[in-house]
Amino acid sequence: MTIKRDITWRVGVIYLSLVVLAVIVFVRVVYLQVVEGEKWRSMEQVLTSKEREIEANRGNILASDGRKLACSVPSYRLYMDMMAHGLTDEIFNRDVDSLSICLSRFFGDKSSQAYKKELSVARQKGRRYYRIHHKRISFTDLKQVKQFPIFRLGKNKGGFLPEMLDQRKLPFGVLASRTIGKLYGEKEKGGMVGLERAYDHELKGKNGVSTFTRISGHWVPEEVMPPQNGNDILTSIDIEIQDVAESSLRQQLIKHNAHHGCAILMEVQTGEIKAIVNLHRKSPGNYVEDYFNYAIGEATEPGSTFKLASVMVALEDGLLNLEDSIDTGKGYCKFYDRVMRDSHHGGYGTITNRQVFEYSSNVGISKMIVANYKSDPKKYIDRIYSMGLNEKIGLEIKGEGDPFIKYPGSETWSGVSLPWISIGYESKLTPLQTLNFYNAVANNGKMVKPHFVKGIYRHGELVESYDPVVLNPSICSLSTIEKVHELLIGVVERGTAKNIKNDNYKIAGKTGTAQIAKGSKGYKGGSGVEYQASFCGYFPADRPKYSCIVVVNGPTSNGFYGNVVAGKVFKDIADRVYATSFAMMDERVGKVPDSGILPYSKGGKKDDLLTVFERLNVAIEGEDVESDWISTTAQEHKVDFDRKVFAKGLVPNVKGMGAKDAVSLLENLGLKVIVSGRGKVVEQSVRAGSRLKNGERIFIKLG
Repeated sequence: MTIKRDITWRVGVIYLSLVVLAVIVFVRVVYLQVVEGEKWRSMEQVLTSKEREIEANRGNILASDGRKLACSVPSYRLYMDMMAHGLTDEIFNRDVDSLSICLSRFFGDKSSQAYKKELSVARQKGRRYYRIHHKRISFTDLKQVKQFPIFRLGKNKGGFLPEMLDQRKLPFGVLASRTIGKLYGEKEKGGMVGLERAYDHELKGKNGVSTFTRISGHWVPEEVMPPQNGNDILTSIDIEIQDVAESSLRQQLIKHNAHHGCAILMEVQTGEIKAIVNLHRKSPGNYVEDYFNYAIGEATEPGSTFKLASVMVALEDGLLNLEDSIDTGKGYCKFYDRVMRDSHHGGYGTITNRQVFEYSSNVGISKMIVANYKSDPKKYIDRIYSMGLNEKIGLEIKGEGDPFIKYPGSETWSGVSLPWISIGYESKLTPLQTLNFYNAVANNGKMVKPHFVKGIYRHGELVESYDPVVLNPSICSLSTIEKVHELLIGVVERGTAKNIKNDNYKIAGKTGTAQIAKGSKGYKGGSGVEYQASFCGYFPADRPKYSCIVVVNGPTSNGFYGNVVAGKVFKDIADRVYATSFAMMDERVGKVPDSGILPYSKGGKKDDLLTVFERLNVAIEGEDVESDWISTTAQEHKVDFDRKVFAKGLVPNVKGMGAKDAVSLLENLGLKVIVSGRGKVVEQSVRAGSRLKNGERIFIKLG
């Protein structure tokens, strides 16, 4: 009985223990499922599956002809997994010498022995993500590096781990870079300024997701949501005109030692901005584009360019006859306690109202406005407001400056406000706001909204286009437009801008020379008077195609008047545009002569040359030649096409080709092209016929 009781007791204890254990397990399971369930399910997800974001490619910003102004270019950092599954000691020890020699030759910064030592130490330490070099390399270079010993075995056997990084590049350097804009350092923030910010929602695209599941110790992709790459935006910027505008403005800024300057070219009927330059002095003789967008953001007293608005007000109200005379005396007159002066020493005496405008007489304009509006200055200001000069344009690019024109009865209005406003003081406008007003005059009174983007493209297909937006169908009557149109031509033909007159086409415009206010210090301050020189107008005057403004702030050498400082830049831009625009020239330009040898033509792509010659109605011999690249020979009444042959594996001869064709051909062969000059190719640094070396640099000189 004792033994039986002992056995029963022991069995009971065991049974009870099992029951208690079962209860504990059950309670623990319930606890894990209910209380900590979410925690462990999340951990399971992390350990057995993961998601990886696939970054979308940012869209390109394109010039009006489709060339890239801003684009994302992939670059690569080189990493190595020293403990990769297939990278055995045998493979590493056998090929590390060869790999070190290749890396030394490729980067050229260390000896092969130094590279071998670093790689061996990283191997000993078991580094899983060892960076081979700090330098980023291009895709072309990556293809070369992939063929190095060990690396050519790939990720699992060779441990080669290239990391792709996007870099935002400006293929044309600083050209229009302030307007193109830039990105934040933290890429996810997108565009910081300029078009990069204004069209960030179109450019950035949408990132994708790749899902991986761990199976037998390996990550296997299961489900992928592909990224939606950003759209391209086609701007109205003309690279050739932009280049001329920037070059001319920079020369003038250097010549006059100015603080900063800007230039804008706009198409009259559409409001498309064809060129916009903003240069700031970084150091003596060194001007940069990346400081501030003065053209759209800096509101200053416009000076004499505002006189156009004053004359238009008086003409529209029927209070001014251009042939009537006005006495400007000896070039000064007094309004209350302030003296108004003309820049012309000794004054103009008695002249017509037309001459008052052409000579830009401060005394004449202020007397004209005060005589007609002294008793009711609100009538004058209301008319100014009705022409939209007190309102922002509403640009897509952020940072437009606020226009300001005093109104009678305001705290700052005084007895001298009317005469000084009439000549462009006690008011503020940005260069683009002033240009937009002049553009409306050129457009027969219709004010259109300036814009930088023509359309949005996705995979080369137009998905959205932007038509001109009319801000004001008529800023004044056509009779007033016709009169001021003649006045603006007179400024160039007989007035203050005679220096930019030419025999090829007429320019209509107005000079401006304004003193710069320095806040509470007034116009002189501690360092003397500073000036702002400007010229605003349009061309050709008989059928306006383009309007343009040039503003130079703080010239200190070789003069400060608008005609000398800003007028020269205006004329350089206008000359270039006129010389390259068929629409602005005589109808005879571009026609094939009835006799004689046809003009010389560069060789190039067949499709491009066919388009040009067909447009000019030039007869072609050899049109059926089967070749992408051809050479041309001008004959009497026709042009001969010949097949241009490039030997495989050899550097081609690109002399005589245009820059675009030469660069396209050489880059497609794997060469890195560096271009200098303009025109056709006259020299190439790598001899034609020499063996091609992938990634080799070649300099081509244009002339």
